[in-house]
Amino acid sequence: VLFLAYFAMQVIYARRKYKISPPETTGHPEFERTFRAQANCSEYFPIFISLLWVAGIFFHQGVTAACGLLYLYTRLQYFQGYAAAAQGRLGPLYASAWLLWVLVGLALAGLLAHFLWP
Repeated sequence: VLFLAYFAMQVIYARRKYKISPPETTGHPEFERTFRAQANCSEYFPIFISLLWVAGIFFHQGVTAACGLLYLYTRLQYFQGYAAAAQGRLGPLYASAWLLWVLVGLALAGLLAHFLWP
């Protein structure tokens, strides 16, 4: 939640800096990149939280927590890279997507182990 608050605050600062009033979402390219980075991170947050929760309960809390921290770090790198230049988002985007797939695998492994092997 702190990450989402940080991202939202960065959009507010960009709005003030470039004098773009809500509900406008276009304007200075730096504002548009910051806005899109915040929106993209917010869109993936429910998926991340759901996978983190299921994998933590059914697989292993420590491994899941490590993946979760790495995911948050890569999303922060994504946000900062995207806000600076659109090309700066690609490496962290691929890393965060890979970590989401790891969490999917952990969640599935945990669920299968829980329900198929008593």
